[in-house]
Amino acid sequence: MTTNKTLPSEMIRVPTVLIPVVRQLAKIHRDGHTTALLQALQELISQFDSSADLPTTELQQVDEKLGQLETHLCQQDELMASKLEVIAKKLELMERSLASGRYSNSRPRRSGYPYQYQQSVEINAFPNDNLAQRLGVTPQSLTKERESKSEQEFISWSRNRDPMGLGWKFQVKDGLYYPVRQ
Repeated sequence: MTTNKTLPSEMIRVPTVLIPVVRQLAKIHRDGHTTALLQALQELISQFDSSADLPTTELQQVDEKLGQLETHLCQQDELMASKLEVIAKKLELMERSLASGRYSNSRPRRSGYPYQYQQSVEINAFPNDNLAQRLGVTPQSLTKERESKSEQEFISWSRNRDPMGLGWKFQVKDGLYYPVRQ
């Protein structure tokens, strides 16, 4: 007594993308073309195995790009480290100089204007345009400030803007500004 039992199918998991291909292969197998199918698959596989020039996949390209980026970042880190080293050395030199007293505030500062210590020039009066330029404002804003402030407020305001700390007072009779000495 011979029993012709069919063996149960083996269930395997395949990626979702391959499901239609596996279904097509199962149909070809059921149609009795299994031997021809196996031979064709073996030839196809041997072509892939023997091929030295497999095309680069996207994953390999991403991996290469990541490698290049990592190399670039390492170079940047090394460059930054060397720059920080130079800055640290300069700071150390500055600290030593300050600690040794070479740069202390006790010495008189040298002026950028050598003529400042010479005989002072007497400043008598300025017209509106010249005083505005001296105070770093426009002639219109100078007039506006003068008209909107009391005399003492204007003197204080102009003293704060004047390069020599002079306050200025306006004389209506001649239309000129005169310095106010403290």
